[in-house]
Amino acid sequence: MRTRRNFSAEFKAKVVLEALSGAKSAAELCREHNLKPDLLSHWKNQFLANASKVFENGAAVDPQQARIEELEKLAGKQSLEIEILKKALTILPPSRKPSSN
Repeated sequence: MRTRRNFSAEFKAKVVLEALSGAKSAAELCREHNLKPDLLSHWKNQFLANASKVFENGAAVDPQQARIEELEKLAGKQSLEIEILKKALTILPPSRKPSSN
């Protein structure tokens, strides 16, 4: 039984852009990459249908990506605070503890 090939998004975009640019015909691209014409046509339609999303504003941000960005900012802030505290420890004289006599 033959297994299905999986193509990366980068590969699909490259092939579709070549087809749209007119550098090579669809038939040439299909022969070159051993693709069926209907598959290339499907990729092309999918690409064109989603092209407008490239220019959308950030309103449709992935919630997980937003959370990652928030945590990265927090980690950066904490790292900066740690550096400031380390520098303060080297500059300030050590405090004396009261004796317990």
